[in-house]
Amino acid sequence: MTAYAFRPMSADDLPTIRRWLEAPHVSEWWHDPAEQFEIVSGDLDHPDMAQFIVAADGQEFAYLQCYNLSAWDSGFGSQPDGTRGLDQFIGEASMLGCGHGSAFVRAFADGLLVSGTPRVVTDPDPANTRAIKAYERAGFRRDRVVETPDGPALLMMRDQ
Repeated sequence: MTAYAFRPMSADDLPTIRRWLEAPHVSEWWHDPAEQFEIVSGDLDHPDMAQFIVAADGQEFAYLQCYNLSAWDSGFGSQPDGTRGLDQFIGEASMLGCGHGSAFVRAFADGLLVSGTPRVVTDPDPANTRAIKAYERAGFRRDRVVETPDGPALLMMRDQ
């Protein structure tokens, strides 16, 4: 079984994040790499945003952000106090299609739920069937399509 590690992201990781955002398999869903880089790097010191570099058996391959849902106008409607939102991508193309996405998202969400987070939500593009299937394998259930500041998204959630 693969061991996943979640290391807090630092400014030293920004060149890697830029490279990953520019990869076609990431920009397909995260869109404009320059704009996304500004957002991600700008959130580095935000008190309601935790950003991580994900490693599998010591190899860094993915980005994950976990945020306090109440700090953003997400369009998700009323959620329990303490709900956390997740966004992630696999940056290294060689790690795609191996089951890592669902496995590390499940591991991270399990940790949040065990530590008392009442709900974890995510919001993939409704057309991103690969992400939706990965989130379902990670234990998330489909709720409804919501209108977010970035357009329509499928709200998915896991509860304690």
